[in-house]
Amino acid sequence: MGFGGQLRAWRKAAGRARGRTVTQEEAGEAIDRSERWYRALESGATRRLDRKQCDALAELFQLDRDDHHALLLYNNLNTSATSASPAVDPRVRSALRLLIDKQMPDPTYLTDSKWNILAFNQAMAEWWPWVMEPGANLMRWALLHPEARGQYHDWHQHAAAYVRLLKYALAGNPQDPELLGLIGDVCKDTDVRKIWDTVQEHSVNRDGHLFRMSIPALNWDTVDVVSHVMYPASLPDCRLVVITWWTAEGEEERDPLGGVRNAWAKEHPTAPATHNEEAKTDEAARRKLAHTLTRRIAMPTAEEAADLAGEDGINLPVLSRMIGPDAQLTLSPSTHSVIWAVKEDDGMWGISEVDAYTVIVRLAEAALKDEAWQEMLLLTRAVLPADAAKAVARIQQLVPQLEARIRLLKTIHRDLWEADKSLPYIWDPTDEV
Repeated sequence: MGFGGQLRAWRKAAGRARGRTVTQEEAGEAIDRSERWYRALESGATRRLDRKQCDALAELFQLDRDDHHALLLYNNLNTSATSASPAVDPRVRSALRLLIDKQMPDPTYLTDSKWNILAFNQAMAEWWPWVMEPGANLMRWALLHPEARGQYHDWHQHAAAYVRLLKYALAGNPQDPELLGLIGDVCKDTDVRKIWDTVQEHSVNRDGHLFRMSIPALNWDTVDVVSHVMYPASLPDCRLVVITWWTAEGEEERDPLGGVRNAWAKEHPTAPATHNEEAKTDEAARRKLAHTLTRRIAMPTAEEAADLAGEDGINLPVLSRMIGPDAQLTLSPSTHSVIWAVKEDDGMWGISEVDAYTVIVRLAEAALKDEAWQEMLLLTRAVLPADAAKAVARIQQLVPQLEARIRLLKTIHRDLWEADKSLPYIWDPTDEV
C-alpha cells in the first residue's frame, strides 16, 4: 500500500466516521499545503511531513494513539519502538531467560521485532508446543497454521489484530526485507490477504487483550486468558509476553493449567502420597510435572541431548522428522516425559522437557501414519499409569468418554449434512449415532 495509500485509507475512514467526505483540499489546508501538493502525496510522491503536520492530519483524520504513532513512523519522526537492541552482556540475557522461567506457571515467551520466538518457559511449551519447533514464528503460526484456527475462538477477529500489528511494524520499517518477507508469506493465504486489504488500522501490541481459546493440551477445554506485553530495557526491540489466567471476580484464582494458583508449591515434592492425593486426576499429575520442569538448557550435541532422557531413553526418529530437520525427540518412559531438542543458530541444541502428552497433542496426525504408529504407541503408554492395573482402569475410563465424543461429532455432522446435502459425508448417513 505505501504511505500514500495509507493516507488515502485514513482520509476515507475519517469521512465515513463523520458522515461526509473528507477532501484532499481539507487535508492540504490542515498541513498548510495546496490540494495539488497533498494529492501528489497520496499518489506516492516521496515527501515527508514534519511533526506539526502529522499532528494536524491525526486530528483531521481522528486517528487513535497507535495510528498517530504509525503516521510519525512513516515520516521517520519516532523510531524508538523499532530501534535495534544494543549489545547485551550474556549475563543479562541469562537473567532474562531465568525471569521467563520464573513466570511459571503462567505461559511466557520472548519474541524479536519480527515475532520470531527467542525463549519460552515450560508452561508455554506445554500449552503451545509449536514454540519448540525450528524457526518458530508467532505470526506464521497464528495466521497460517490450521491449528491456530481451531484454537482461537473467532479466528478472523484475532487475524485482524495480528494484521494491525504487522501494519504498525511496516510503518516503521517499510524496507525491512525480513518483515516484507513475513508479510508476503502470510498474505499468500487468501483469508489473510482479504483481511490485509480491508483492515486499515494499526496496533502497537496486544497488551491487556482478553481472548478465548480451546487448548488441546487441556483436552480442548475453553479458557479465557489475558496477554501482557512488556519490552525489556536491554532488548527494546523484543517483546516479553506473559499469558495469565482470567477469573471472574470472587472466584478462586486458578493457574493456567487448571489448578489453584501456587497450591502446588505448598506440597513437598517428595512427601508420601496421602489418601486424597491418590484420588487426584492424571491431569493434576501432569500439572505437577510441568511445574517441576522449569529450566531450559543447551547441549553441544544431539547425542548429549538424548542422554538427558536417561538410560531407558528411546529415540523417536519418525516424530522428530515430523517436527523438522533440526529437531530430536527422545522419550523417557521412567519420567513420562520427552526431551525435545532443537538445533539453534549457534549450533547448540536447546532442550525442553515436556510431558509425553504434549507431543501426542502436537502431532495428533501421526496416529494416522503407519510409520509413526509404534512411536505413538510408546508415547500413549507413557501417559498412562505405570502400574498395569491402574493403566487398564484409566483406559476403561477414557474409552467411553472418547466414544461419546465421536457420537457427538457424528450427530453434528449428520445434522449439518441433512441441512445441506452438498456437504461431504465421511460416515455412512444410515449409521446409527
